[in-house]
Amino acid sequence: MHDLPPLARFGGLLATDLRDVTTDPAALDSTGFWAVTADFEGRLVCARFGDIRPDPVPAPVPGAWRGPDADEWTSSLGRDAYIAGVRRIRAHIEAGEVYQANLCRVMSAPLPDPAGADVDALTALLARGNPAPYAGTIRLPAHGVEIATASPELYLRRTGRLVESGPIKGTGRTAADLLPKDHAENVMIVDLVRNDLGRVCATGSVTVPELCVLEEHPGLVHLVSTVAGELADGAGWPELFAATFPPGSVTGAPKSSALRIIEALETAPRGPYCGGIGWVDADRGTAELAVGIRTFWIDRKAPGGPRLLFGTGAGITWGSDPDREWAETELKAARLLRVASGAIEANALEARTDENGRTVR
Repeated sequence: MHDLPPLARFGGLLATDLRDVTTDPAALDSTGFWAVTADFEGRLVCARFGDIRPDPVPAPVPGAWRGPDADEWTSSLGRDAYIAGVRRIRAHIEAGEVYQANLCRVMSAPLPDPAGADVDALTALLARGNPAPYAGTIRLPAHGVEIATASPELYLRRTGRLVESGPIKGTGRTAADLLPKDHAENVMIVDLVRNDLGRVCATGSVTVPELCVLEEHPGLVHLVSTVAGELADGAGWPELFAATFPPGSVTGAPKSSALRIIEALETAPRGPYCGGIGWVDADRGTAELAVGIRTFWIDRKAPGGPRLLFGTGAGITWGSDPDREWAETELKAARLLRVASGAIEANALEARTDENGRTVR
């Protein structure tokens, strides 16, 4: 299956007929339709496709995807290590070095059928079991890119010179779970995103059209804000990435301090997780890139054989309770890992029920 032809699938469109692959973000200001993935560590892959057509995500085909069993997943940070990391971040906050930092862990499991593993088949399962506004697939095996995302979070949307970002901060099973800490964290990251966009947008053009809006997703709720601005003259994709990457919601504030703390505490590279994943239509001047959360990817060069990976994390503030933050990372992962393992059966996928049996959209 790793010889399957390259493709990308986003927003009801299927892109095939690969024409070009580059790591140069300036290509996104040229012509054509591009699938884009930027690893958290900065590796950028832009793939231009020649055939773009409407094609809804197909219904899951029984047996088309074989995922790891739920008990086969291991984590780069176990519970004790993660809780210790939360406490360490709180110490950095107490020392005045940072206000907030996102602490993440990467989970992985061996693929039971590497030759038959197709991320587009996994996308079909995710579309039924965990529908998301920025879901998609990028399948470029020859370039080490095999990604299926069910991201709920907007990193960058472009319409001509208008740019928008939709940072998420604040997660709970229900709205009643959200604390004042969640609202404060969201506002903190909105300020960071405003600052990032302000570096590349026309002076005075950056606004916050929406602040701390409650959004419901399968099995959980989020607080989401919108930050918008107009790109300054002469600014294109290279400048936009330089000003805003990695996304503020998955780093922390101040971003430079948070990145330093993240590097010291996390034991595995995040890869596509917490990076940027999506598409750019250079001809129309439009684009939609998600923050690479709720994202699976295949590493075919992993020691011991090909593995499926998935990342989960939480934003840590002075008000964070270490046990609660660990539980948040578990909540974010639980449903997705069940879908990828096949534990949610086809009838449950169609009904879209959560782990408590409630119907969700």
